[in-house]
Amino acid sequence: MGNCWCKWEPTIYKNPKSESPKEQERERREGTKLPSNPEEVEDLRGGDSAANPLIAFTFEELKIITANFRQDRVLGGGGFGNVYKGFIPEDLREGLQIQPLPLPVAVKVHDGDNSYQGHREWLAEVIFLGQLSHPNLVKLIGYCCQDDHRVLIYEYMPRGSVENNLFSRVLLPLPWSTRMKIALGAAKGLAFLHEADKPVIYRDFKTSNILLDLDYNAKLSDFGLAKDGPEGDKSHVSTRIMGTYGYAAPEYIMTAMCTASVLSFWNCLQEGNLWTNHGQPANKTLQIGLFLYLKRRRSY
Repeated sequence: MGNCWCKWEPTIYKNPKSESPKEQERERREGTKLPSNPEEVEDLRGGDSAANPLIAFTFEELKIITANFRQDRVLGGGGFGNVYKGFIPEDLREGLQIQPLPLPVAVKVHDGDNSYQGHREWLAEVIFLGQLSHPNLVKLIGYCCQDDHRVLIYEYMPRGSVENNLFSRVLLPLPWSTRMKIALGAAKGLAFLHEADKPVIYRDFKTSNILLDLDYNAKLSDFGLAKDGPEGDKSHVSTRIMGTYGYAAPEYIMTAMCTASVLSFWNCLQEGNLWTNHGQPANKTLQIGLFLYLKRRRSY
């Protein structure tokens, strides 16, 4: 999932999701009833709906925003469906509290798979991004929950994913200073999640889920696999391994206990270090360079 919001190349990693029918049924019994309309979504969001309001768009409004989901508006896709570039026009709806208009957005359309897991991941993004606000998290503007349509509307990130910028054959290699800026921004976003009043474990931290704005500010995206983090002496225990192999920590794979995303962050740093190290100081590894950079910037 994830990866909005510029033309991007499909991720080179797969995101395996294995859940047996027995496991699905157990979670269906124990889990929350999934919403079928905006009113039920807002009920689940509770007090967050007032503190961090999201716009409930109709599917007809999304057709206007995406020019009827025109193919030349497709930014990319994945297991969830397609992501379209759109524009929220000034005359879309009277009293719409968005500025400035017209506003470019990324519209993530789930592909009509009405599985319990697919709906749950859509709802996880609404819940988590609807209650969290930070410069290094992608902003969720609204959603659509109408009939079988499950859609998310985000701010548009014109430079796409870090993965695309690192491995693209058409984009210029990122200079060392830009890579350091991206690493610092991603670290701040991850630290914010871990240190929030209600900690959040990301579980799918990877370069394809780190998006870049016009100034190469990094923002974490795709919270479909996020879970509430541990509080006090508790540890988060999941009966199903979620995330991407190569990024998930070995102890998570072996024990299903996930308490952080630090190893995933380290793997992302290695990607930025091992590929086309243009401008990297001589005899400096990425980890040493990052340490010195953060030491100079006492603000982090």
